[in-house]
Amino acid sequence: MAERSAPIGVMDSGVGGLSVLAEIRRLLPNETLWYVADCGHVPYGEKSPDYIRSRCRRIAGFFHEQGAKAMVLACNTATVAAVADLRAHYPGWPLVGMEPAVKPAAAATRSGVVGVLATTGTLQSAKFAALLDRFASDVRVITQPCPGLVELIETGDLASHALRERLQGYVEPLLSAGCDTLILGCTHYPFLRPLLAQLVPAHVAIIDTGAAVARQLHRLLEGADLLATGPARDTQLWTSGDPASLLGVLPVLWGQPGSVERFGF
Repeated sequence: MAERSAPIGVMDSGVGGLSVLAEIRRLLPNETLWYVADCGHVPYGEKSPDYIRSRCRRIAGFFHEQGAKAMVLACNTATVAAVADLRAHYPGWPLVGMEPAVKPAAAATRSGVVGVLATTGTLQSAKFAALLDRFASDVRVITQPCPGLVELIETGDLASHALRERLQGYVEPLLSAGCDTLILGCTHYPFLRPLLAQLVPAHVAIIDTGAAVARQLHRLLEGADLLATGPARDTQLWTSGDPASLLGVLPVLWGQPGSVERFGF
């Protein structure tokens, strides 16, 4: 059995999962966190399920071999492609995935129109279709694939003209259709909240699932008697891209110190 002081492994295709990492840090301040940003293979949203599963297996294997007590797939696209595969491969290992917040959005909308910003891979998945069937049968859900957003967020420049222009182009059709609730269906997108606040009316609710993932992780660790009592060790980060690039965006997207090593496989 893993020790309570063992780290939690968190992964994403790039830096987006840092938004989830921040929610985990807020709820579970005693936990030691490891993070792999698969920036050498970003974005996942346009890649095949087999390719994504292969990357997730490598990263999960790394976390498991190094003694992580749990793993979080802080990526909607990776969850769709790989979470069932990883759970079958690592039975009994706490694994938490992501899914778009269709249920709370359907409950929150007053106009009956919900907009979804997500990657192509997430929107085309059977899992997303099942969420709509289960929780959104009484509302109109308008989906908006957002190619290019992840790559712009990866630069850490969240105020660029290119990012604003692209995001505005994705949001305007949803607003024109009467959307009053907006789902951020990619872990990169919570970093766009300040910009979205300038682009959408104040009455539009913006919903993501980072906090819900942190709560689910807490439940799993508590149920397995694996909650750490602290103190947490420094967050360790790896990237399959350029470590200097990840270090450069950490002040903007993470806001905490952390060392970055090369994830070379």
